[in-house]
Amino acid sequence: MTLALKIDEQIKEAMKAKEADRLGVLRMLKSAMKYAVIEKYGAEGEAKDEDVLAAVRKEIKKRQDSIEAFEKGGRPDQATQEKAEMKILEAYLPAAMSDSDLDALVKSVIAELGATDKKAMGAVMKACQAKAAGRADNRALSALVGKLLP
Repeated sequence: MTLALKIDEQIKEAMKAKEADRLGVLRMLKSAMKYAVIEKYGAEGEAKDEDVLAAVRKEIKKRQDSIEAFEKGGRPDQATQEKAEMKILEAYLPAAMSDSDLDALVKSVIAELGATDKKAMGAVMKACQAKAAGRADNRALSALVGKLLP
């Protein structure tokens, strides 16, 4: 079952269970997925799992930014709601890589590309992101690559 079909099924389950918060998040995610697919493939395109994961990551990033803004603005109630929505979205991401696995991945990519300085950071990041396949946070990945490149 594709991720898009799984989300459709969970929308139905949330409707039946009358879970309004979860239903709202899933509907928003489905809308974001459709916009991404239309942008990439046109109106007749179908969502692939990588498209769905990209939409999930984008929506999580929006939530992270909102949480930060709400906390700075003194709105802990809104920040709590955004955190709850983010938790629902995170369930669709693959399991995250451990720190040791991430470290090993970055070191192997640096060795593979023969990167010797910060000028190669873009190429290293691109290769690491492809190999991590969404299992690593880009901020943490960028920080680690920056630390390991002289």
